[in-house]
Amino acid sequence: MAVEKVTVKEALQRASFRYREAGLEQPREEAEILLAHLLGWDRLRLYLEGERELPPEAAAAFQEAQERRSRGEPLAYITGKKEFYGLEFKVTPAVLIPRPETEFLVDAVLEWVGKRGAPRGEGLVLGDLGTGSGNLVVTLSCLLPLARCWAIDISPEALQVARENAARHKVEHRICWRRGDYFKALEKDQPPPRFDVIVSNPPYIPGDALDCLPQTVRGYEPLLALDGGGDGLEGYRRLLEDLPRHLRSPGLVVLEVGDGQMEAVERLCRERGIFKSLAFRQDYAGRARVLEGLV
Repeated sequence: MAVEKVTVKEALQRASFRYREAGLEQPREEAEILLAHLLGWDRLRLYLEGERELPPEAAAAFQEAQERRSRGEPLAYITGKKEFYGLEFKVTPAVLIPRPETEFLVDAVLEWVGKRGAPRGEGLVLGDLGTGSGNLVVTLSCLLPLARCWAIDISPEALQVARENAARHKVEHRICWRRGDYFKALEKDQPPPRFDVIVSNPPYIPGDALDCLPQTVRGYEPLLALDGGGDGLEGYRRLLEDLPRHLRSPGLVVLEVGDGQMEAVERLCRERGIFKSLAFRQDYAGRARVLEGLV
């Protein structure tokens, strides 16, 4: 099938219109990101060379990518990458796409480490439970080069993506990798590691709410990383059950929490009876989304 000749500027205009018709919130920005990715350019170059004719293969690829995006496939899965805390991460349908609010978990860890007088992670043992793409553990490994980090995930496909991201940012050798369900992945490690910091973004969507998620989420992102069980709290229960055996004192636990679930997760934490204090952070929309527990 022949592809109509089109300039960079015209291609962007048409894609923006198509995305707007499809109901996307940022049609022009997404069109620019996608075309720049396909051409291997930065977005500024799209404007500098707007009158340049697109090569036929690029025009065809751009058209195909537009169709995928218009059907609801997330942009990050089409480009295969997503930025998190200033770093670029590979993403595939085997892992959740990193969200901006998850960056607050990194902030919480860095503040706590700084107060301990170990800004480079001196003597720190950190665990990322449910690592997914590795965005948390890789970012923290980059920012805390003297920390020893562990990454755990039940999905072998997710672990592979995380390891590739760690290799990309040259920290793979500083991370211990384990496959399994939270702390149960450490049963063969004798003695099992004890952590100063635990970070986790457990699945927190209640089972009966999965069908209510946007198509861009429920149709593409991994169910394993979304489904939090009947009330959305099963992941937190499993994590907290074995926490006392694996966390040193003083220690820090930082959890991402679903919108409207902070009170319930805080109650679960208090029932464990191990936390000296609990606090929360709000996301960019002012919603309580990150729970910090000190032991």
